Amino acid sequence: MKYSRKLLNQNSTQHQHQQLAFDIYNDTLGEQTLKKLFHKPVNRLYLYIDTWFNLAFGTVNNPLYHLGSLAFFLLWIVLISGLYVFILFDTSIMGAYQSVEYMTHEQWYLGGVMRSLHRYASDAIIIVILLHIMREFSLDRYRGFRWFSWFTGVPNLWMMILLGITGYWLVWDQLAQYVAIGSSKLLDVLPIFSSSMTRNFLSGQLSDRFFTLMAFIHLLGLPVALVFGLWIHVKRLTKVEIFVPRGLAIGSFLALLVLSLVKPVVSHEQADLAVIPEVLHLDWFYLNIYPLLDYWTAGQVWMLTTGITLLLMVMPWIPIKRDPKIAEVNLDHCNGCGQCFDDCPFDAISMQARTDGARWKMEATVIPELCAGCGICVGSCPYSNPFRRSDVQLTTGIDTPEYSVQKMRRATKDGVSALKEQPLKIVLFGCNHGLDVSEIEEPDVATIRLPCTGMLPPGFIDYALKNGADGVFVSGCRSGDCYYRLGNSWMEKRIRGERVPLLRKNVDRQRVDVFGAAEIDKDQLLREIANFRQRLLNNKSSDSSSTTEKEA
Repeated sequence: MKYSRKLLNQNSTQHQHQQLAFDIYNDTLGEQTLKKLFHKPVNRLYLYIDTWFNLAFGTVNNPLYHLGSLAFFLLWIVLISGLYVFILFDTSIMGAYQSVEYMTHEQWYLGGVMRSLHRYASDAIIIVILLHIMREFSLDRYRGFRWFSWFTGVPNLWMMILLGITGYWLVWDQLAQYVAIGSSKLLDVLPIFSSSMTRNFLSGQLSDRFFTLMAFIHLLGLPVALVFGLWIHVKRLTKVEIFVPRGLAIGSFLALLVLSLVKPVVSHEQADLAVIPEVLHLDWFYLNIYPLLDYWTAGQVWMLTTGITLLLMVMPWIPIKRDPKIAEVNLDHCNGCGQCFDDCPFDAISMQARTDGARWKMEATVIPELCAGCGICVGSCPYSNPFRRSDVQLTTGIDTPEYSVQKMRRATKDGVSALKEQPLKIVLFGCNHGLDVSEIEEPDVATIRLPCTGMLPPGFIDYALKNGADGVFVSGCRSGDCYYRLGNSWMEKRIRGERVPLLRKNVDRQRVDVFGAAEIDKDQLLREIANFRQRLLNNKSSDSSSTTEKEA
């Protein structure tokens, strides 16, 4: 992907609008088609749902912003409830069903609730995973440098489904019988067993040993494999969120608990291999392929599931995404502070021993295959200081070659200069993945688009104000939903003085505003800018009144 700088003058009868942008302009035909037909429609649906969730839960507790940590939280519920169920569970064929019935009816107040929590939390995990897949697909966060997380997530989905399937076996009711026989038909097609597994389910031929093996797979084998798979899944990310916000955790648990009390999970009749079950209540989250065996052969079902799996795994390369060029380190301006290393969301920067003989101990090194080219590291570098001599090329310790801090400084200065005839001057910094700020056609607003608002060094806000801007407005992705995971969060914390590099304390915060906006939020962003404009005008009026009083 390539960024180009363009200066646009848009004339109208009312005003002249000034834009400065660094836009991505060379998407391939395949990428344009993918975005038009698939990404944008799904993303708009997701954004409308997201808007309602923000109204209902607030941005802090919006479950769509915490799908990963919510899945971990639900796994903890499944684990803890499963451990209690296992204490009461009998792993023999004759005792399994009776032990489950005992905890469901005799000890309904604890064992029954735990069983229901186990079931409903397991279903909720699949819902969360499907939402996660939809979200990453709609936002195009699965291709390019992100291929690894998507690719490794597919096996984890299958392990979750296998955990659910083996869990239904252990109840050993008529549904378990149906699942067991269907699974045996599927396994018999594979050339890995010397004899037909289906024979094990002929009356009288299923042993306690086989049943204990299934319990071992469900209770230990698959969970261990899943933990290892999840570790690999997030291996290329830093600061992975595994703890869900307290409000969301409490709300999710209470919802599952109420559901468990209102509609407790019950079993079918006990399995009888001599009888074919007539009525079954399937869990469609886990058992959706089994009804196909009534119409298709096991081989055809395997072809379908294998085809879907392969399609999911190759999607990051349909078509191949061209990412921005990776960040580059300039050792002449790198003091080895490690802030870029700490801020990188994708573990693409490592700190190593100095190689140039400088007095600093460490130096930053970019790992090419992990770098997103987002520029967040540029915003974290203390050398990204626009106040250095304007007649000298601005060079920082780490920079993106396609959109350097030198270009950013020039764009900021040009943006303020373009508004010199306006009574009020607002510089609006946006990003390439939130609302396209170039659509904001206001006579007193100069727009500058960045790859990510996390790329904006706090000093540039001060620089714009010192060069004549009355206010600086920053609008990236929606708060908590950054395309590059942490960019807008780091930017907001730097402005609030909670993360280095800090926006200087003497900068008037009344002249700075932040509002995250997606593509459907244009009207809301315009209202926020209007409120910001009015605030600046009020401040100007107050300052003028104070000056007049002093002179009098």
